[in-house]
Amino acid sequence: MNSLGLNWFIEGSLDFEHKKYVLLNYLQEINRHFDKSKLYPNLTDLVFHYNNLLDFKQHKTTLQQAFPQRLTKADIEAVKLTYKKIVEDDSSMQEIERIITYALGKMDPAIQIGKEIYDFVESRLNIDPVGLVPLLPYSGYFSLRNGSGSTNWIYEYQLSIFENKDDKYRGINVQFVDTYEQSISNTPESIKLNLINQRRHLPNPAVFYVQSDISFPLEQTLLPVAKRSLVKYIMAA
Repeated sequence: MNSLGLNWFIEGSLDFEHKKYVLLNYLQEINRHFDKSKLYPNLTDLVFHYNNLLDFKQHKTTLQQAFPQRLTKADIEAVKLTYKKIVEDDSSMQEIERIITYALGKMDPAIQIGKEIYDFVESRLNIDPVGLVPLLPYSGYFSLRNGSGSTNWIYEYQLSIFENKDDKYRGINVQFVDTYEQSISNTPESIKLNLINQRRHLPNPAVFYVQSDISFPLEQTLLPVAKRSLVKYIMAA
């Protein structure tokens, strides 16, 4: 993917037309992927850069990396004071603000398209528990079926929950296990029994059957959305 550098908007020459070209070239590739319903890592990368621009615009705390030669002290208070001086005295900051404003205006519609694709994919997913679910279903397996195909991908998952002073975060780690062809005799229930017998480190795992009724790119779209949807499903249960 044609990616942007972390500080692309302040690195090198602060020429608006050049930065505009760099940005539009990046967004063109993002939209090409979105046109094929390929969400990741494109949407994650786009949201990261959007938030990075907002943070710089609102908090202006990345100066230490952006203009190290213009700092007099390395501590954070000195960074803030020095930045304030540059904002007031240096015309280059006006060009940076112009670049940021333009970039935010162009990135926002692309993010909205990505979110619409995500919401559509999520709406086509169905999640069902396979058999009884343990009281704490924070580790186990899920079987993922992509559209009308008979192939199922099995993943082991581990849910993690961590908090800071402001919020609670939920994450999920997955590891590919195997594939199987679903049939009358080869069902999610029979696969669950096989997993329990063959993988003894999870003697009483939670197992979920996740299916989309439309086919999507597996690695770039279906799997990432399925992971996030499974986290929401488990936490709401």
